[in-house]
Amino acid sequence: MIQINLHHFENKYEFSELTKIFLKPEDFVVIGDFDDEETKAKISAKLEGKTVERVLDINSSDYKDKNLIKYELYQALAEITGQRADWGIMTGVRPVKLTGELIKKHGLAEADRLLKELYLLSDEKRHLVLDTYDFQQTYLGEPKENSAGIYIGIPFCPTRCLYCSFTSNQVPPNEINRYLTVLYREIEACGSLMKERGYHAESIYMGGGTPTTLSADQMDVLLNRIEKSFGRDTVREFTVEAGRPDTIDYHKLGTLLMHDIDRISINPQSMKAGTLEIIGRAHTPKDTRAAMKLAKKMGMNFVNMDIIAGLPKETPADFKDTLEELIDYGAANITVHTLAVKRASLLIEQDPDFHYKQADTVRTMLEIAKEKLTSAGYRPYYLYRQKHMAGSLENIGWCKDNAFSVYNIRIMEEAQTIAALGAGGISKQFYPAENRHERVPNVSNYDIYIDRIDEMIKRKQLNLFN
Repeated sequence: MIQINLHHFENKYEFSELTKIFLKPEDFVVIGDFDDEETKAKISAKLEGKTVERVLDINSSDYKDKNLIKYELYQALAEITGQRADWGIMTGVRPVKLTGELIKKHGLAEADRLLKELYLLSDEKRHLVLDTYDFQQTYLGEPKENSAGIYIGIPFCPTRCLYCSFTSNQVPPNEINRYLTVLYREIEACGSLMKERGYHAESIYMGGGTPTTLSADQMDVLLNRIEKSFGRDTVREFTVEAGRPDTIDYHKLGTLLMHDIDRISINPQSMKAGTLEIIGRAHTPKDTRAAMKLAKKMGMNFVNMDIIAGLPKETPADFKDTLEELIDYGAANITVHTLAVKRASLLIEQDPDFHYKQADTVRTMLEIAKEKLTSAGYRPYYLYRQKHMAGSLENIGWCKDNAFSVYNIRIMEEAQTIAALGAGGISKQFYPAENRHERVPNVSNYDIYIDRIDEMIKRKQLNLFN
C-alpha cells in the first residue's frame, strides 16, 4: 500500500487520477488536510490490515505551479513502479485543447518543450497532439462569433452493450413517441431562443443511444422540426448516428437523404462475430457489410465507422482484420476508441481491473491502427481521453482529406456554445472573454425528462446564449 499525504490541497482529484495510471485503487490512498469525517472513515477502512510500504508527503506551499507538483508525484510513482505513462502528467480529457492554449501563450517551440519536459509526454504522443492541433487550425480554424453546435439526443438502443454507460434504453414504440413529443418542445424553444439572442447553428449532431432506432416516419417528423427551428443556411454539417448496423434500412437512409443529410456513423466496433456476442450487440458482421453496401449505393458520402481496441477476447490480429475491412470499404472517418471500463457499465461489475489487464494489448492495437491508417491516407483530426481507459491511452478520430467532423472538433476544443437537447444532454455556454464555459444539464432519465420538460427549457432560457 502506498500512502500519499497532500498538505494544503483543497482538491485531491487530479493527483488521485494521476496515481491511478500507475497503481490500482486498492493499492494506494490519498490523504488530504481537508478530508471530511466520512472520507477519513473510508481511508481508515481501506488501510485496515494493510502494510504501508511507502509514504509520499507533498506540500502545496513548496510549489508555485500545480503541474510541478504533478511532475514530482509522477517521478515518485515511476520510481516505485518502474513504469512510465505515455501521456505523462496529463490527466484531462482534452490534451489538444491544452496544447492549443500552450501554443497561444508561449509559441510553438516553447509549447513543444513544455509538453516534453514538464508534462512528460512521450515523443509519439507529443507529435500526435501537435499534429492534431495543426490539422484543426489549418482545416477548420476558430468558430465564428455567436455560432453554436446543436446536439439532439435519442436515448434508445436495441440492446445495451457490455461496456456502455451512456443514457440508452430499450423501450416499446409508444414510449419513443411519448419522448419525441416532448423533445419537439425543447427543440422549438431552443430554436426561438437562439434567434432571439442572435445565435446560429454551425453544426447539428443527432446522437444517442441510437437515433436510427426511430422509424423512417418518426425520423422525418423530427428532422422537419429541427429544420424549422434551426434552419440550414448556416449549418456546415448535419450528422446522424446510425451506429447499430441492424437499425439501418433503405427507408431510413432515404429519409436522411431527402433532408440533405449524407453524413452518418455505422459502428461495427468489431467485425468478429464472437466479440459482438460477448459485448451484447444484436448485429452480425454480415449486417455491418450489408449496411455499408447500402450506404454506399444510396450516396452517403461521409460514413464514420467506430472500432474499439481492447474488447474482451480480441487479439491484435482480430483488430487488424476489422480495421483493414473498414479501410477497404473506404470509410471517410474511422474513430479508434480505446476500451474504457466505465463505472456504470456491466463490464466493470464483471471485472473492475479489466482495463489494467488490457494495457499492452491495446498499445499494440493502436500501433497497428496508426500504421494502417497513415498508409491508407488518413490523418488524426481529433482526440480525447476518458477515465479507466486501458493503458491510460486515447481515442483518435482519423479522416481522409476534408472529411473531418466539425462537431467532434468543437466539442473537444470547448470554444463554442453547445446546446444539447433531450435526456442526458449537457449544454455548455461558452464565455470567450474569459475562455470558460458553464454546464447546463438536462436530467438523464428519459421518463423524468418528459415530466420535467418545462424545467429543462427554463434552464436554457436562463443560462444559454447569453
